[in-house]
Amino acid sequence: MLVLVVPTLVLAQATDTVAPPQFTDRAEARRFHALTEELRCVKCQNQSLADSNAAIAQDLRQEVLDLMRQGKTDAEVKHYLVARYGEFVLYRPRVEPTTWLLWFGPAAVLLVGGFVVAGIVRKRGGNRQAAAAVDEDQEW
Repeated sequence: MLVLVVPTLVLAQATDTVAPPQFTDRAEARRFHALTEELRCVKCQNQSLADSNAAIAQDLRQEVLDLMRQGKTDAEVKHYLVARYGEFVLYRPRVEPTTWLLWFGPAAVLLVGGFVVAGIVRKRGGNRQAAAAVDEDQEW
């Protein structure tokens, strides 16, 4: 029974292999790869468009290539994708009011943490000096 089931399972798997894009020259290939490395897959979230195997990533790679061949600049291609999918599609979002927390949040947390630690250390240092002064005044 197992001998009959295994071959059908192998044949039942999807075989949607997409052919890699055909570039007109090396400059187009380099530009395409650079762009797809800078863009994030909207489904995988932690993979670039170049690394993702998701169906939407394949569609977006084709869209990027089509926009490049229409004569769009890298900035125009990115702007097009941001307009459709939001700022999340960029690995390096622009610095603007809506992304200030993303850019400056870690530094602010670090700064606040430093002030908290400094306050705790200062408070403990003051308590030790007061305790030492009390011990010196006592007679044994």
